[in-house]
Amino acid sequence: MENKEKVSGEEILSLANTLRWDLGMNLHDTVTESIYEGASKIAKKTVRVKDEKSSVNWDLKIDKVVTSKWLGFPIMFFLLALVFWITVAAANIPSGWIASLLIDTLHPILKNGAAAIGFPWWLSGVLIDGAYLSVAWVVSVMLPPMAIFFPMFTLLEDFGYLPRVAFNMDSLFRKAGAHGKQALTMSMGFGCNAAGVVATRVIDSPRERLIAIITNNFSLCNGRWPTQILIATIFIGGLVSSRWAGIVSAGAVVGVAVLGIFFSLVVSWALSRSVLKGEASAFSLELPPYRPPRILQTLYTSLIDRTIFVLWRAVVFALPAGILIWLVANIHIGQLSLAEWFINWSDPFAMLFGLNGVILLAYIIAIPANEIVIPTVLMLTVISSGIAGVGAGDGVMFELDSIADTERVLRAGGWTLLTGINLMLFSLLHNPCSTTIYTIYKETKSVKWTMISTFLPIVMGFAICFFTTQVWRLLVK
Repeated sequence: MENKEKVSGEEILSLANTLRWDLGMNLHDTVTESIYEGASKIAKKTVRVKDEKSSVNWDLKIDKVVTSKWLGFPIMFFLLALVFWITVAAANIPSGWIASLLIDTLHPILKNGAAAIGFPWWLSGVLIDGAYLSVAWVVSVMLPPMAIFFPMFTLLEDFGYLPRVAFNMDSLFRKAGAHGKQALTMSMGFGCNAAGVVATRVIDSPRERLIAIITNNFSLCNGRWPTQILIATIFIGGLVSSRWAGIVSAGAVVGVAVLGIFFSLVVSWALSRSVLKGEASAFSLELPPYRPPRILQTLYTSLIDRTIFVLWRAVVFALPAGILIWLVANIHIGQLSLAEWFINWSDPFAMLFGLNGVILLAYIIAIPANEIVIPTVLMLTVISSGIAGVGAGDGVMFELDSIADTERVLRAGGWTLLTGINLMLFSLLHNPCSTTIYTIYKETKSVKWTMISTFLPIVMGFAICFFTTQVWRLLVK
C-alpha cells in the first residue's frame, strides 16, 4: 500500500511537471497579473480617495516612462552611463591629490628617513618601494571612485529607481536562465566586483545566486577603468585626429563594458543549461513608491559599509603583493632578475595571444588589486627593455604624468595596436582580484565554485585574445 502511494505521488509530480511546461514560461506572470488585476478592481469598488479627480499618481506616470518598452532601456543606460562618467571624471582630481601626497611627497620622505636610520637597501626596498607603494597606489586609485560611485548608486536605490532597473532587465536575464536581480548585482560590480558579489545576497535562489557570483567579474570594476581608458587613449584614440580621439577612445571603453554585459548573459545562459541547470525562478516585484533619498543614511551605508570595508580588504591583499613585486624585480639569478627570466620565457607563449610576457607577469603578481597593473606594467617594461632614465629606478612601480611619455615607454617595449586591443580584452576577461576571490569564498563557502569563478574568465580571456590575434594576423599583413 505504501509503495503504491509512493508511485502514485511520483506520477502526480511527473504529470504536474509535464503540464507546467505545456502551460509555458509565463504561467507565474499570468497568475500574478490576474491577482493584481483582481485586487485593483476590488480596490476601485471599495476604496474612495478624497479629491480623486484632482489627485495625480506621479509614481504611475513616472513608471510609464522609465519602464516603458521604448524608453526604459535608453533611460536606464543614460543614468548608469551618467553615474560612470561622473565617477571617472570626478575621481581624477582627488586621485591626483592622494597620489601626490602618498607617492610624490611621502614616498621620498620615507626613503630618506630609512636611509638616515641606516636601513639596508633591501629592507628599504621591500617595505617602502614594495609594500608601501603598492598600498599607496591602491588607496589613491581605488578610494575616490568608490567614494563617489557607491553613494550615487545607493541614492538611486533609495530613490526607488534600481527596482525599475531589475524590472526592465528581468526578461533579458530570464531568457539567459538567470534572475532579474542579477542586473542590480552586475551594476554594483561596475563599482567593485567584491561589492557586487556581496550584493548577490538579494537573490533568493542558490542556483541563480551562484550564476550571478560567477559572472560578476565580467563587469568592469573601477580598478580596471584606468587601464581601459589609458590603453584606449594611446592605441585607439591615436588612430584618429585629436578632434575625435576622445570620443573614439570613450566609445572603445564603453564597447568593452557592453561586451562584458554580453559575456555575462552568454555565460549565464551556458551555466543555466549545464552545471547549474534549472529553470529561472519567478521574479514578482512590487515596485516601491518613489521617495526622497535619505542623504545621511546613504552616505553612512555607502562609505562605511561598502567603501571602507572593500578598501580595507584590498589594502590587506595589496601589501604582500607589493613585497612580491619588489622581490621579483630585484632578485637576480646571474645577470637577469626573476622578472626578466619569466618575461623572456613566457614571451613566445604570450605572443600567440597577442600579448607579451610583461602583461602576463603583471597580472600574476598584481592579482591583489587591478589598480596596480599599469604601474607594474611600466616597471616591468623598463626592466625588460633596458630603457634608461624612466621611472623611480629599477624594481620600483611608477606612473608617468604624460600619456605621450607612457606611450613612448610601451612602444619601446614592443607594444602595437594589437597588443593594446588584446590588453583591453584581457583586462575584461581575466581572474578576479584576490579581494573578490576571497569574497566569493566567504559567500559560497565552496572551494569548487571559487575556483570556477576564478579560472573561467582566464580561459575565456585567452580564448578571445587567441581568436582576435589569429583573425588580425590573417587580415592585417
